[in-house]
Amino acid sequence: MKKIHLLLFVVLVTALATGLIVSAQDTPVIFASTQFNVVEEADKARAIMEGFEDGAAEFTVSEEGPLLDLLRAEAQAGTGTVDVVASLHGTFPTLANEDLMFDLSDLLASIEEEHDINDAFVELGRMGTTDYQYYIPWMQATYIMAASNEALQYLPEGADINALTWDQLAEWGANMQEATGEPQIGFPVAGLFHRFLEGYAWPSFTGGMVTQFNSPEAAEMMAFMRDDLWPQVNPESINYDFMNEPLLSGEVLVAFDHVARLKPAFDERPADFVAFPAPAGPAGRGYMPVVAGMGIPYTSANPDEAEALIRFMLSPETQSAILSELGFYPVIEGVDTSNLPEGVAIELEAVNATINAPDALPSLLPVGLGARGGEINEIFRNAFNRIVVEGQDIQTVLDEEAATLQTLMDETGAACWAPDPESEGPCQIG
Repeated sequence: MKKIHLLLFVVLVTALATGLIVSAQDTPVIFASTQFNVVEEADKARAIMEGFEDGAAEFTVSEEGPLLDLLRAEAQAGTGTVDVVASLHGTFPTLANEDLMFDLSDLLASIEEEHDINDAFVELGRMGTTDYQYYIPWMQATYIMAASNEALQYLPEGADINALTWDQLAEWGANMQEATGEPQIGFPVAGLFHRFLEGYAWPSFTGGMVTQFNSPEAAEMMAFMRDDLWPQVNPESINYDFMNEPLLSGEVLVAFDHVARLKPAFDERPADFVAFPAPAGPAGRGYMPVVAGMGIPYTSANPDEAEALIRFMLSPETQSAILSELGFYPVIEGVDTSNLPEGVAIELEAVNATINAPDALPSLLPVGLGARGGEINEIFRNAFNRIVVEGQDIQTVLDEEAATLQTLMDETGAACWAPDPESEGPCQIG
């Protein structure tokens, strides 16, 4: 037995001397993100992370469901590979409910000694608690409209492009189609169109997302979409994923999409396009603030280095780089925006006009659905497709899809989120 112990000691010393055993400080901090999962975006994120000087950092991407499954498995095993979880706000209620995350209150307080972080986003990271910080805000984004300068001549008389209504957008589309012979509005139906429905269409017309799903106001909205707006939409929209390419090619003159997905058009030809808020409806100017946060799971192998990486991601220099390169906006004060690329500056002006609009109606991404988050997107998409594209009866479809939506709320236990009022227990329709 003594010989075995001696042999093991010799192997250990040899390994340390030859570098076969790596210290925790030499182990890369694994930053697992549900954002920037397009190859070009991931490459830019990795380039930004190369500036992290307090250790090595490795940027990895994952869809929400697989990432949640990995974190659960690592929690059961008692050891993990993920050091920083970076995801949208809606991912974290599941992590909080399953008690998988460190409290980052002390780290937040330390960071805020140097940089003021948006109070509303900090509050979101507490998940309804008063003293537990499940995540620290990382970045924000939203969705806007973009138009070719050529389209401006067809605006309805008296219309303010920064304060459009949905009726004016439809009229604008009719004017463009009459002049050009083709429908000139585009939507990313093959892309993030469900966010348009959840955060813009339903809230603008009904004032809610889930609770008003099959309301009379929702039926009126669907009738407007089918009869007034959709005839002005390019039929190729069903194949559009990112709207920057149809804008650059001239296939459409007006488009809606995520700021990051419109960014390439503004980068390439900033003088040719304008950006502006999405239109307002009877209930307000619905818009979807996209808030992403960073948290540290209990199973992190490098929690100290993970904290250092979060600090780095919240430095003004890094926040500025994320804005310039990836089109996501800072969550801290003091970021220099005076020398932004021209296209980024154009989009930033539209984002500010959206957020500061007097009729702004913020609508959060779906919250508390966990790995079943994709199901709510399909419900909204199905309702739109069945009514607007296939011509099915409006109220019948809304009632049928509402039943499916209610089942999802009940089975996940998801409470209501803005713009719907807070609920005790699962969010209820009607």
